[in-house]
Amino acid sequence: MAVWALGLNHNTAPLDLRGRFAFALDQLAPALTGLRHSHSRHPEAAILSTCNRTEVYCASERVQIDHTLGWLAQAGNVSAEALRDHTYVLENGHAARHAFRVASGLDSMVLGEPQILGQMKSAVRAAENAGALGTTLNQLFQRSFSVAKQVRSSTEIGAHSISMAAAAVRLAGNLFEDMRQVKILFVGAGEMIELAATHFAAKQPKSMAIANRTLERGEKLATRMGAEVMRLADLPDRLHEFDAVISCTASTLPIIGLGAIERALKKRRHRPIFMVDLAVPRDIEPEVRDLDDVYLYTVDDLAQVVQTGQANRQAAVAQAEAIIDAGVQSFMHWVDQRDPAAGIVPLIRQLNDQTDEWRALELDRARRRLAKGEDLEEVLEAFSRGLTQKMLHGAMAELRSADPEHREQTSQAITRLFLRSQSSSSR
Repeated sequence: MAVWALGLNHNTAPLDLRGRFAFALDQLAPALTGLRHSHSRHPEAAILSTCNRTEVYCASERVQIDHTLGWLAQAGNVSAEALRDHTYVLENGHAARHAFRVASGLDSMVLGEPQILGQMKSAVRAAENAGALGTTLNQLFQRSFSVAKQVRSSTEIGAHSISMAAAAVRLAGNLFEDMRQVKILFVGAGEMIELAATHFAAKQPKSMAIANRTLERGEKLATRMGAEVMRLADLPDRLHEFDAVISCTASTLPIIGLGAIERALKKRRHRPIFMVDLAVPRDIEPEVRDLDDVYLYTVDDLAQVVQTGQANRQAAVAQAEAIIDAGVQSFMHWVDQRDPAAGIVPLIRQLNDQTDEWRALELDRARRRLAKGEDLEEVLEAFSRGLTQKMLHGAMAELRSADPEHREQTSQAITRLFLRSQSSSSR
């Protein structure tokens, strides 16, 4: 069984290109159906889509990377050639290592951040519900979660990490002298906004408001945060009231445009607005950045801030990589054992059954002799001799019966299996 991963992330593709390949959770099921049917052999499949990455994981009897790239390019409405320059392709052990590193937070913009693990679990549940997750990918992801848990519990990989939300608070603090005088608007009500609202609430701002398309969901978050709730449709008329705007929705098009910000600035008499767009695709039109009184940051702009303390985490990274190495070796051993073409699993089972039968026969014979009062050393000698004779019988018979043409090949095979040096057998 072959495993491969194709993806693009914050290191390989700019924000606007990544935005073309963002999949909301409710889009994953139809996307997975289209992905699997675009391949000549319908592979197992899962799609991980976050603000920093979109990755397609597949498993099948044979690698079909061109099919995967073609499907993803079509989904983002770009040419496969153009997309190829911004993607990475990983196969088998390399794909497993990447999945383990992603789950452990080692491949994130925020080194060691825990949010990616929850996002990966959601992607796996979506693939499972869509009927796209088979035995191999399920094993890959379950082992990813296990490795990530071990990394979290055994290292300090996340001890010094700065989340996107914390970075946004830090940047806001550079602009506003007293956060207690700041009015903050959060656009959206998802996990990222909840995290951001929690961090900002700790600074005791003057007021907070939640604007969301679904008022009920916005009310739940607003109640927990002690914030006002408003409809997204009311945003243009009230934008001027807020000193800071933090946005992260699942919209495929910008919901805060240049014109709305210009009107808000005019009403504010050009008092500055601090804005953070955590969405991919963008929630705020990029042209807003050119306005003199707006300080706009995207997820990519926060990269340098969140890398603070990187040197302090290098020892933890080395420990985490060692845990991941062990996990990769274990997974690939599991894959190799399940290879139907090699017939390894049935053969191993037959060998174990045969040796267990021989052992039981000789053990029963030895017990009967001991019950008769025979000498222990003689019984053990007979037991070991009988067991080794049974194990060598097939090899000896092959050597005697092999014709001259195949005798050399048989001799080499038996030498390799039974006459290994002590040093090589101990490795």
